[in-house]
Amino acid sequence: MGNKEDLLAAARTCIYERGFAATTARDIATEAGVSLAAIGYHFGSKDRLLTEAFTDETGRVIGDDLELRIRATAGQPPAAAFPQVWAGIAELFERNREVLVASVENLVRIHRTPSEQARMGELSKTGATELAATLAETHPDLDSAQAHALGGLYMILLNGLVMQWMSHPEGALPTGAELGAALSALTGENGARIRENP
Repeated sequence: MGNKEDLLAAARTCIYERGFAATTARDIATEAGVSLAAIGYHFGSKDRLLTEAFTDETGRVIGDDLELRIRATAGQPPAAAFPQVWAGIAELFERNREVLVASVENLVRIHRTPSEQARMGELSKTGATELAATLAETHPDLDSAQAHALGGLYMILLNGLVMQWMSHPEGALPTGAELGAALSALTGENGARIRENP
């Protein structure tokens, strides 16, 4: 790996071992086996390095799994596929508990670091765009606007489920079937009536 990849991996290792508050830029550089100046060269700051490291990690372990779930429903109508994508999502979170804890801590750090908020917005938009592309590929009946809207919904739902799971890991998340039933209620006759008469 080059210095940039070494630093991303080292940042994750240090945070898992020490936590965000106790990790210094020097810790990361030492773990990566590179000079302290390499952080500035590749990322500009420790804050940007951490933003990139944990967004990348969450995308790899959670986003890639979500993509596989979507691809497994290829050819089905999106409404029929929806409950299958979200079935057993708590088990995915449990398998990646360490990553999710660090990622939520990272979001709090970003909230308190205004210089990183725009970059996080860009990375979130990229994630939704990638999901939209996967949805368009696996469900070719969706037009571009529908795939984009559904990709955004999937991102919001994923984030919300993560936060609910983090606040009560032993509690039950909604099942895929329950989420599908909610979607059906929104798109059915009763949902239409609600939209027409807010």
